[in-house]
Amino acid sequence: MKKIGKLLILLCALSFAESKTSAQVSIGVGISVRIAPPALPVYVQPACPVEGYMWQPGYWAYDDDEGDYYWVPGVWVAAPQPGYLWTPAYWGYEGDVYVFHAGYWGPHVGFYGGINYGYGYVGHGFYGGRWEGEHFRYNAAVVNVNTTIVHNTYIDRTVVNNVTVNNRASFNGPGGVNERPRPEEEQAMREQHIQPTAEQISHRQAARQDKSQFAKVNNGRPAAVAMDKPGGRPIDEHGQVAVNSKLGNPNAGAARNTATNPANGQRPVNNTAPQQQSPQQRSLQQSRQANPGQQRNLQQQQANPNQQRNTQPQQANQTPQQRQQQRAQQLRMQQQRRIQQQRQQQRPKQQDNPPRDKPQVQ
Repeated sequence: MKKIGKLLILLCALSFAESKTSAQVSIGVGISVRIAPPALPVYVQPACPVEGYMWQPGYWAYDDDEGDYYWVPGVWVAAPQPGYLWTPAYWGYEGDVYVFHAGYWGPHVGFYGGINYGYGYVGHGFYGGRWEGEHFRYNAAVVNVNTTIVHNTYIDRTVVNNVTVNNRASFNGPGGVNERPRPEEEQAMREQHIQPTAEQISHRQAARQDKSQFAKVNNGRPAAVAMDKPGGRPIDEHGQVAVNSKLGNPNAGAARNTATNPANGQRPVNNTAPQQQSPQQRSLQQSRQANPGQQRNLQQQQANPNQQRNTQPQQANQTPQQRQQQRAQQLRMQQQRRIQQQRQQQRPKQQDNPPRDKPQVQ
């Protein structure tokens, strides 16, 4: 009787282990659709916003309620832990239907249908960077990074830099990509995995709520094909901010400084504290307030420094003859000013008694 009990326990343990292994191999198998997903859109990858973020390629998801595919933009996301890489989602043709295989995190990149998503995901493996300890190094020849922000980079031009995806097929199977998992990919599929993070799930849900992301609305060309981060700036196929998209925040990451860039004609805000004046500065300010006429002359001299330098040459460099000539010139100028003043005083009298042979101008 004891032998029979031990045998039953052993059979149950083997059955549980087999079901666990099968679940790991078929991880992420979900929705099945009878219509093939649209082709992959061609787009420019936004720059990585911060070190440690990983690239998740954009993909077509399916909404049962709408009965249509919608585009989940490619996005930079944080890895759940150091050393883990992202295996993208893909569609596979299986038994007259297209089955969705969700993406996952793992120590190695598994099989993603042989789909050429570009930017390091060329169909098998990932060539956009590698982990070195707890830090990720980016291959700047493959992915878009701003080296002023991201410093952990290297360049490996031996891999294909698929900026433009030539094969735009978005599913595995007849009419799409005919690829099978490689031995290393099958091994990676049996490793311990981590499901998409909360950020990735929220990112997909936001795309589902934007009607412009659905294929029946955009005809396979979504307004937002990529984002620099979840909830960040939506990017169009040309790498510019997608103005027709409701995703994210178009102004995210754009620095706003009302103190130096006033909007709507408003004056900049002066948040600096007043500087303390020395006794000499206070004395000079009091003398200026007591002699406003002198202050106006000083302002005119400051507004015309060239004229000041021309009319007041340095006395130390002049000879007595030059100073006498300058004095005579000043007297002539004063006499000319008096003559002009006298002429201006005579003009009103001439206007009161105009010549009779000339009509008055009304």
